[in-house]
Amino acid sequence: MAPYGSRMQTQMDGVMVIGEAVWRVPPERAEFLIEITASAPTAAQALQDNQLKSAQVAQALAPLGVQQADLQTISLNVYNFYTPVLPGLPAYGGLPMINSGGFPPYGAGAAPVPAEIQSAAYHARNILRVNVRDPRRLGEIVDAVARAGAVVAGSLSVGAADDAGARRHALEAAGKDARAKAEALAVGVGKQVDDAVAISEDIVASNGVYAALRSAVPFAFGPGAPQLAGELEYYARISASFRLK
Repeated sequence: MAPYGSRMQTQMDGVMVIGEAVWRVPPERAEFLIEITASAPTAAQALQDNQLKSAQVAQALAPLGVQQADLQTISLNVYNFYTPVLPGLPAYGGLPMINSGGFPPYGAGAAPVPAEIQSAAYHARNILRVNVRDPRRLGEIVDAVARAGAVVAGSLSVGAADDAGARRHALEAAGKDARAKAEALAVGVGKQVDDAVAISEDIVASNGVYAALRSAVPFAFGPGAPQLAGELEYYARISASFRLK
């Protein structure tokens, strides 16, 4: 075992610092989910009506810069709901008959529908992702979706066109900050900074505050709220150890 003084000398041969940086970029893209539903006496008619509604939504969004490739279906389901012919019987809700994978759901065809239950209604539900190329028009696009008969499902999200590039810039800036701190500490003890011997990093990307649903809920944002407010922030933090010479 090395003497105590030797261990202390080894620890004093280097310096460990924390480097931090925030890289800010304006939002360059946005996305959100919409839900389109249609009901009909048959599954075929429900799917056809749902496709018609989807086409109407796409037509309404085209003048706002949303192309057909920007609308991506992520799930499609058909549900059947049987209603009793005889009064006083509760309605019977079936499991999804068609799912996004094209396979029948678990338990399909397990039990026949009783004879006293004759009438059936089918509901087709389509979930699509809407990619917005110009976040400044996000509020207009949400309005157009609602007018076309679709419903916004979930929250909205914005991002940078070059997410990897923004993260790289943040990490590079944090590295420079760490080097500058190490050099300042080294000068204070009459040393110079040598090569880095260990580096660990952490980075967090967060959306800025925005009012995309301003027109849908005007009392929440106020008449003077901008369509988009704030920026995307990429916060990078690294721990670096440098040798001293």
